[in-house]
Amino acid sequence: MTAPGTAPAPPSSPTSPTSSASPTKKGSRWIEEWDPENETFWNEKGEKIARRNLVFSVLSEHIGFSIWTMWSVLVLFMGPEYGLTPADKFLLTSMVTLVGAVVRVPYTFAVAIFGGRNWTIISAALLLIPTVAAFSVMEPGTSFSTFLLVGLLAGIGGGNFASSMTNINAFFPLKKKGWALGLNAGGGNIGVPVLQLAGLAVIGASGGPRVLLGIYIPLILIAATLAALYMDNLASVKNDTGAAIDSAKDAHTWIMSFLYIGTFGSFIGYSFAFGQVLTNQFGRTPLQAAYLTFIGPLLGSLIRPLGGWLADKYGGARITLYNYVGMAAATAVLVIASMQKSLPLFVSVFVVLFVLSGLGNGSTYKMIPGIFQAKAVAKGLEGEEAAAYGRRLSGASMGLIGAVGALGGVGINLAFRQSFLSYGSGTGAFVAFLAFYAACFVVTWAVYLRRPAGRITAASPSSEAKPQLSFAEV
Repeated sequence: MTAPGTAPAPPSSPTSPTSSASPTKKGSRWIEEWDPENETFWNEKGEKIARRNLVFSVLSEHIGFSIWTMWSVLVLFMGPEYGLTPADKFLLTSMVTLVGAVVRVPYTFAVAIFGGRNWTIISAALLLIPTVAAFSVMEPGTSFSTFLLVGLLAGIGGGNFASSMTNINAFFPLKKKGWALGLNAGGGNIGVPVLQLAGLAVIGASGGPRVLLGIYIPLILIAATLAALYMDNLASVKNDTGAAIDSAKDAHTWIMSFLYIGTFGSFIGYSFAFGQVLTNQFGRTPLQAAYLTFIGPLLGSLIRPLGGWLADKYGGARITLYNYVGMAAATAVLVIASMQKSLPLFVSVFVVLFVLSGLGNGSTYKMIPGIFQAKAVAKGLEGEEAAAYGRRLSGASMGLIGAVGALGGVGINLAFRQSFLSYGSGTGAFVAFLAFYAACFVVTWAVYLRRPAGRITAASPSSEAKPQLSFAEV
């Protein structure tokens, strides 16, 4: 991979790779050269190393998601003796989601500063802070402001996703990115239902919230230790502030951020809110709610790799477009179920919406490297030079896209809060979500799936010889 600001090296031969995958830097687990687009290198060395790093990246991100979303379960433990209103609980989970979104930006660039392996160790160990803090204050009589402050600490768990995705993006070739990023993200997302299942087991055994928190403390230590033993740093992933600036200036970064609000923002927002909607609108007890809340996040997480695979096969934009049709239809049914107060219909369709949000997570994230690869080709770049350009900008943009997308979770919880304050139910919020999914459908079609004549070009009017920017394969 060519360092920014330098002339690209000639691409290595597809039959005689010059890249080495041996850790040689500073006597630690640093890989000096990495060329996943070289098929011989990938088949002989690269794939095995990339898959190993993927496994332990998933583990760490999984724990991070669990800690980030632990307050979605903790609020179910917090009965009348805690003195919190439904609006207080929605505000608490909204602020936790907000911090998780904001920290994704610095976490993205931490990989380039510290190395993927090193930052995975650090970010995993940092999860001890919110877990121990919550363990210390979780009891009746604690003030809402204290709960809010400790809840904000849990937001750092949301940052693990951004650093993990940026790191894994650098390990895999373009043709494998949809599957790899989908598996990495899906394995992380599944931390949500696993935490909810653990909460269900604790509630069912008449245990308290401290039991649930105590389970995760040793798991955090295990994740950090395994990352130290088995992961690698890529020396080619340099600290490149120029890439961050370039990606922030690119319109497609913000267009994809908008679309990612609709997929991942829905997933994380509903994960935080589902249990509270069941208890506040349908009168479910915490135990009854816990029996239902894990199903949607579980299926939504498991299907995310399939979304990436389908995007690899049929095109991310096409899968994303159809997915928004499904999400809008499911939301329309939820409006009906909410108005009729039909719990069976509401739960079953909410689970479908979770599944579609997970599928869309995989397809939208696959689009990101494809978009920047298409821009590289439109600029006239070829071979490794085009691949390096795509990796550089897609890696930098993922942090911004992931951060803005996670803000969708904040919006969902605030929308539910306002809907319950105004109408006593979540119906108003679902109407707003329906309108948003319709807007996402229009944007996906208009930008990425219209006929080529309607697409923007990389050339200026005076240089029509340059290739047109086409997203047919995105």
